[in-house]
Amino acid sequence: MPSSVIKYFSYDADRKALKIMFITDMAYLYKNVPERVYKMLKASGSKGRYFNNYIKDKFKFQKLEKE
Repeated sequence: MPSSVIKYFSYDADRKALKIMFITDMAYLYKNVPERVYKMLKASGSKGRYFNNYIKDKFKFQKLEKE
């Protein structure tokens, strides 16, 4: 399901790293994210709501440079 705030996201299971690109083209790498959190984001009907409730302010992150 498309999101009104998240353009793209991917997960690196080896590094437990969740990369999220927002529709504003700002990209962030969230660290030490359990795979279950990624899978629930993927399955969520509202990616933005899931992000706000379970990822934002819960994991350390770094802002990535534009690709």
